[in-house]
Amino acid sequence: MSAADGQKIAMRGAGYYSANTVGAKYVIDKVGDLVVEAVARMPRLAEGQPFAIADFGAADGGTSMGMMRRLVGAVREREPQRAISITYTDLPHNDFSTLFRLSQGLLGTSTEVPLAETPGLYIFGSGTSFYRQILPDNSLSFGFSATAMHWISKRPCMIADHVQAVGATEAERAQFRAQGLRDWETILLARARELRSGGRLALANFCVDEEGRYLGHTKGVDMFDGFARHWRDLARAGRISETEYVNATFQQFYKTPDEFAAPFRDPASPVSQAGLRLEKIFTMVTPCPYAEAFRVHGNAQDFAKAYVPTLRSWSETVFANALDASRPADDRSAIVDDLYGAYEAEVARAPEGHRMDYVHCVTEIVKS
Repeated sequence: MSAADGQKIAMRGAGYYSANTVGAKYVIDKVGDLVVEAVARMPRLAEGQPFAIADFGAADGGTSMGMMRRLVGAVREREPQRAISITYTDLPHNDFSTLFRLSQGLLGTSTEVPLAETPGLYIFGSGTSFYRQILPDNSLSFGFSATAMHWISKRPCMIADHVQAVGATEAERAQFRAQGLRDWETILLARARELRSGGRLALANFCVDEEGRYLGHTKGVDMFDGFARHWRDLARAGRISETEYVNATFQQFYKTPDEFAAPFRDPASPVSQAGLRLEKIFTMVTPCPYAEAFRVHGNAQDFAKAYVPTLRSWSETVFANALDASRPADDRSAIVDDLYGAYEAEVARAPEGHRMDYVHCVTEIVKS
């Protein structure tokens, strides 16, 4: 779940993201079969050309490391001598140091041979937004992205009395939708230039599914309503100003499956004209692993202590950056700690219904 463009404070480093986003890894693992099957259908490359892979919005790389092993293995099963490259992409302030240490086997306790030690595999990092072209024309064999492209390129407006477009007014949400649809076209056209003929994309993006479900809103407590409520409590208590409350507008938009598919269904669209074709599209819900574990152990305190850090791992920058820059650093940290502390206390007090189920739209796209 990559941070948005323009974020001023980076997420915690040293593997904090991967360690606290087990659900995101489960999503990627579920898409792994689709990726392996897609590779099997791809035409073979000419002699001497590398099979180029890109992971767009990779964060610290930990959640996709296992799937990348499967992807590399699928290529090598067909072509044992084929050179392979992986380019991990994210924004310039991303935790690339952890990414490279993970790939080199310098973090964690895995007994597997480090990915970077795979013969004939070359690993690169690019601190470039996926709203721009990252790789040369006609060079990419397989592009992957999970839980990243809901971050839009800019906030079209501020949300006055909530923190995310799912809770915005109809007028505010319309502006976010328009921005999200423009951005989806921009992302696809950049990938169309990078992909070679026959190249493929496998993308798993947050969505609002056919039943109206979205991240943290499947049953029980709505996660974004919880964020807005606790942030509003800080404003009511005088800890933050009204401007700071409004500034915590998440730079995100969750599209529907129809909105994801629209550019491909119009043969005259720039996306269709660029040669991209939608082969598969489906939605899936991945249960919150922390809520599922709570159903077994039943300890509300333990659940709250495990659950809230996964929310914090990807949302903290939004709230920290909403605070006035003139505030002392320790004051800003204390306010953010109080926000998540209040959320944790709520979960510990009344745990039932709290769950961050992941709701994704999965698309497989080919360049003809």
